[in-house]
Amino acid sequence: MQIWVDADACPAVVKETLYRAARRLEINVTLVANQFLRTPPSPFIKSIQVPAGFDVADARIVELVVAGDLVITADIPLAAAVLDKGGHVLDPRGNWMSRENIGERLTMRDAMDQLRSAGIDTGGPAPYSARDSNAFAGQLDKFLARHVKTRPGA
Repeated sequence: MQIWVDADACPAVVKETLYRAARRLEINVTLVANQFLRTPPSPFIKSIQVPAGFDVADARIVELVVAGDLVITADIPLAAAVLDKGGHVLDPRGNWMSRENIGERLTMRDAMDQLRSAGIDTGGPAPYSARDSNAFAGQLDKFLARHVKTRPGA
């Protein structure tokens, strides 16, 4: 199992949480972005820089993800593609995307896009908060406890 991060818009606190988990559990975390990302020195943490362009990072994640991997993203179409490949999807606010809720999320996303295209101000997501960060960390810990085998003596 590997963790992939849609890193272009991922909050720094989420990345730090993932770095700690990678070191603690010796699990691979790969950040994918269209810009250079500085990551801490660790054999378990790396980044992939992709060319700039619409959904290039998303396409690379979908190309590399395998069933059972975890992807961190708020991008709903990316989440749908990952779920189609048997991956797990957690957003930076600690919410799971699943086969059961992805259709509704895609429908809502499309409806909001249509409203914005019509010139209607739909606002945006609430600012990222400490509560979001705590929810993410809690959900990540629960997932890792179920899916990562700990090394003897760890």
